[in-house]
Amino acid sequence: MSNAVVTLKKGEGRALKAGGPWIYDNEIESIMGSFENGDIVLVHDFDGYPMGKGFINMNSKIRIRMMTRRTDVEIDREFLKTRVKDAWEYRKKTVDTSSCRIIFGEADFLPGLVVDKFSQVLVVQSLALGIDRMKETIVEVLKEVLAEDGIQIQGVYERSDAKVRAQEGMERVKGFIGEPFDTLVEIEENGVKYQVDVKDGQKTGFFLDQKYNRLAIQKLCKGARVLDCFTHTGSFALNAGIAGAAEVTGVDASELAVHQAGENAKLNGLEDRVKFICEDVFELLPELEKKGEKYDMVILDPPAFTKSRNSIKNAVRGYREINLRAMKLVKDRGFLATCSCSHFMDYELFTQTIGQAARNAHKRLRQVEFRTQAADHPILWGAGDSYYLKFYIFQVCEE
Repeated sequence: MSNAVVTLKKGEGRALKAGGPWIYDNEIESIMGSFENGDIVLVHDFDGYPMGKGFINMNSKIRIRMMTRRTDVEIDREFLKTRVKDAWEYRKKTVDTSSCRIIFGEADFLPGLVVDKFSQVLVVQSLALGIDRMKETIVEVLKEVLAEDGIQIQGVYERSDAKVRAQEGMERVKGFIGEPFDTLVEIEENGVKYQVDVKDGQKTGFFLDQKYNRLAIQKLCKGARVLDCFTHTGSFALNAGIAGAAEVTGVDASELAVHQAGENAKLNGLEDRVKFICEDVFELLPELEKKGEKYDMVILDPPAFTKSRNSIKNAVRGYREINLRAMKLVKDRGFLATCSCSHFMDYELFTQTIGQAARNAHKRLRQVEFRTQAADHPILWGAGDSYYLKFYIFQVCEE
């Protein structure tokens, strides 16, 4: 820890005081004392009132990421073990922990760090300089905490290859932390088996946040004809198949993803009923409509169409287009599952966009349920970025 004290401007720090984890560069009045980027610093309000401790990085617009609201604790190994243990105990109470996100950055009070557990393997993603210095200690204590419950971790892989590291003045890195191991890992979720490629798969290898949303569609898929768009490695399609769907088609623009999805279908003995094709969804949906194709259920799980406020208008057009096209492909009284994983496409805007699509398609929607991300990706109030996934299931009715 440095001896530096950061003082906020008068009237600033409103997000911090509302529970937020970040202090931006324009909120700071002064920095007294010496420090290096990544060091822990004390934070004071404009009047000297202590606000807590966080790590500083002058390269980042997010100047300080808070580690604690207390000033009387040291950010040492014992502190990190307490944080990790708290995160694990929370998961044990809220989700199936065979595969889950154990640490979700700011929402687990370990800003900038993600750790996913795939069976006996951990995948680590470090996105901020201060936490990057602590990651190996955190991995050590995480292994200790899991071992206390009889879970022996067989390997750890780092996927700190996200572009946002450049905003922290950091290089993108990936590789083993510790001994090498087979990076193709088999997991089971909702009764479905998957091969997860932790080395070359998207993000950390598999999207755990949709776990219970995938489960939610199962009850609607028995005997159904299902179209799963942006299927990635086939997770929604395979949940439909395992639930007894008569016919499932999964679509993705990535040949690698489609190949992996096909292998996952074989792994579950579903290759006769669950097929995958490599197509652009935006081009395919109008073609299916022209052919008069109809489905009992259409699933839309697109990537984030916007990762900044600047591209929201284009994102709205994209979401409206695919939802309109999907609604036209759903049989009367069939079902649509649709979602957005973009933080910037907030609940109100996403809901409004779906409503516009329904009006343009001349469909009436009956909401079955609204869901968010699984509880191992907790939504921390005051930390808006932690709430990003919006998931609807509708019954689509003719006007």
